[in-house]
Amino acid sequence: MPEGDRPHAESVVEEAPETAPGEAPAQAPAEAPAEAPAEAPAEAPGGDEPHEEPVEPATTPATPAEPPRDRGRLLRRTTEAGVVLVLVATALVHVLDLGDRTGLAAPDPALEPQAVAPPPGLELPEAPAARPVAAALRGAELDRDAIGRAVSRLAANKKLGRDVAVVVAGTDGVPVYRSGPAVMMPASTLKLLTSLAALEVVGPQHRFATTVVRSGRTLTLVGGGDPLLERAPEPGLYPDRADLRTLARRTARALRSTAPAGRLRLTYDASLFTGPAVNPHWEPDYVPTNVVSPISALWVDEGRDTGGYGARVADPPAEAGRVFRDELRRAGLRVGPARSGTAPQGAGEVARVESAPLVEIVQHVLEASDNEGAEVLARHVALAQGGDASFAGGAAAVRAVLGGLGVRLNRLTTYDGSGLSRDDRINPVTLVDVLAHAVDPDHPELEGVASGLPVAGFSGSLLMRFDDRADAGLGRVRAKTGTLRGVHGLAGVAVGRDGAVMLFAALTDRVKEPNVLFTRAQLDRIASALAACACLA
Repeated sequence: MPEGDRPHAESVVEEAPETAPGEAPAQAPAEAPAEAPAEAPAEAPGGDEPHEEPVEPATTPATPAEPPRDRGRLLRRTTEAGVVLVLVATALVHVLDLGDRTGLAAPDPALEPQAVAPPPGLELPEAPAARPVAAALRGAELDRDAIGRAVSRLAANKKLGRDVAVVVAGTDGVPVYRSGPAVMMPASTLKLLTSLAALEVVGPQHRFATTVVRSGRTLTLVGGGDPLLERAPEPGLYPDRADLRTLARRTARALRSTAPAGRLRLTYDASLFTGPAVNPHWEPDYVPTNVVSPISALWVDEGRDTGGYGARVADPPAEAGRVFRDELRRAGLRVGPARSGTAPQGAGEVARVESAPLVEIVQHVLEASDNEGAEVLARHVALAQGGDASFAGGAAAVRAVLGGLGVRLNRLTTYDGSGLSRDDRINPVTLVDVLAHAVDPDHPELEGVASGLPVAGFSGSLLMRFDDRADAGLGRVRAKTGTLRGVHGLAGVAVGRDGAVMLFAALTDRVKEPNVLFTRAQLDRIASALAACACLA
């Protein structure tokens, strides 16, 4: 028996008798209650006499004492309970700051060194001012000549075509370097304008709702212009997507106790947007060749037939209605075929799903160069301005919002929100001015444009770029790409090796087919030259 578990003096203890070879060990005598008279045990064969005298019997009867084993168990449980109480008390003091609240805790030297009093009699001198650990920037002004030396030779390469425009400015948007034509085809760099206008008038935290309303036996699926609405949940996507399967399940739960017996009628309402679904200023083969979908306030997977980058469907609202009907049936409701219609006045909302915040959708549109998403955002700008949610209405509303912000719009002509139209024209200075508003600390609501730009070599449409003599721009350039047949552009922000922050736009719109890959790489080199430049004046 371990030392700490031996019985106290009340118990009789015998030494174990020696065991002769071939004999079984003698059993130890059973322990008797401490108060009972102890008798001398019988002598075991070959054993010795016990070495202690028997304990005298008690003179008065007493209640039998707790056996030592039970008393030990009680002691252990009491000790364990005490330890638990101490741990709980310590946790409460830590989590609830009870020590600080009651004044019992001493200041933590690691967290509050200023609160720790010096020892008595110790006098400390005043601390001297800390010396700077790095030289201060010489100012925010950019050196025009240094920028010219960095980019002019690259921009002059004849493989870029006849029209090459480069503009570089500081964060105030005022150009310090400029070369090439004043009017260019923007391609997808136009999405910068659409995104900035949407953040300004719709708001970065706005969410687009897709709803189901009911009037009598009729359910209506109402499109709210969610550009990223999907068929079914896809966990892990960024930004989060609302989906019709979740909406159908919520609808079924809401109607379980109130739905009338029999089959329900189903309609879908895509009337939020107006005008043609296909832009007359687009190339006629854009939709048939899956460049872009017909634009609608109600669709799933941006008008693709199976999600991802599948073929576009001819009628996106009808496809959304069919998908929703199937999901309602799967959820246990009896519904008829989905038909086009408008929600009746006074119909009550049954269920809804909501998109991610607009600022996250803007990031997606800029990173993926999402044409459908940009066209939907332009229509929301028109709605916020009280205009028609059409191609023409969206383009006009974007221009109006940017003009109200003070963006220079001279020579700007736009027919859409995505830049797919070859009739769009822009002054590269406008792109730089839009970027200046996006990095302006006085307009934090617009910063989603700058933070949503693809990062050179790391994300979005720049993921596989900046790998051919352009590695100086890796991680130091964020920019929006622009590509149409014969048109290539890059507009964004570059941080020089001396910390200079430069806004730039580089556009070409007369590139011959054999020079497409070279042009793309050369634009990367122009941006990388800015990142490698010590361009502060």
